[in-house]
Amino acid sequence: MSVKVTVAAAAAMQMGKPHANADSRIAVYPGTFDPITRGHSDLVARAARLFDRVIVAVAESTAKVPCLDLDRRIALARVALADVPNAEVRGFDMLLADFMTSVNAGVILRGLRAVSDFEYEFQLASMNRHLIPQAETLFLTPSEAYSFISSSLVREIARLGGDVSGFVHPAVQDALRECFKLRQTTSTTR
Repeated sequence: MSVKVTVAAAAAMQMGKPHANADSRIAVYPGTFDPITRGHSDLVARAARLFDRVIVAVAESTAKVPCLDLDRRIALARVALADVPNAEVRGFDMLLADFMTSVNAGVILRGLRAVSDFEYEFQLASMNRHLIPQAETLFLTPSEAYSFISSSLVREIARLGGDVSGFVHPAVQDALRECFKLRQTTSTTR
């Protein structure tokens, strides 16, 4: 057994988790995907060429109060990624470390759009390295055509009635319209 594996096993045991031989051919791309954008889809498609399986892990994330509920975000991600045969979409409501163990994944996939993303992503990667020493974090940048797209910007444009068709799958655009139409109806009836 190599020193590296022994150290990783010891770190995992200190945290009360048994060491698992995570599969480096399985990548997990975690996020709230509220909504999934063409930037996310681009990242998944490119990662799918590098890994046997890419699991898009849609976080419940009640702290963020998503526009779309978890089941809807999962369904929309499945539609948006239907043409990526080795991509799988799953919801989760646990610590990422536990999810990674449950699917035996060895790589956490994260997207970096700009330098401004790096500090936050570096902090997450460092924490994940502490929590899941057997997994590696891989950063990918989206195609330049999608580097400016974020879910929060797409939601804001949709909320204000703008056209988001260039940023999301048509099914996602319809879901956002429905979400904000419902919110407007609810707020005017109060």
